[in-house]
Amino acid sequence: MWLTVAAKKVSHVLSDEVQLVAIAKRVKRAQGQLGAVVRMLEEGRNCDEIVIQMSAVSKAVNTAAFTLISASLKECLVEGKNNQEQVTAQLQKLFLSLA
Repeated sequence: MWLTVAAKKVSHVLSDEVQLVAIAKRVKRAQGQLGAVVRMLEEGRNCDEIVIQMSAVSKAVNTAAFTLISASLKECLVEGKNNQEQVTAQLQKLFLSLA
């Protein structure tokens, strides 16, 4: 019988308050833009206007995600944690998932 040991998930929690506030602000803006998309659909607005608004939502969410990853990576490298390489690898995977 083989015993499989699950690998411990490596993660990082961002502690930079300035970055957290900026990211939350951007996500809230995207939330408002997404609400506008729903209203536009319900109102029967034209496709061009809706797609432009959807593009703005996508950009806001992606920018928030990139900011979160880059700020976390910076903290990880500056703090010099023992698991720095593992956290960096995990953050790189997250970054690539957005590409």
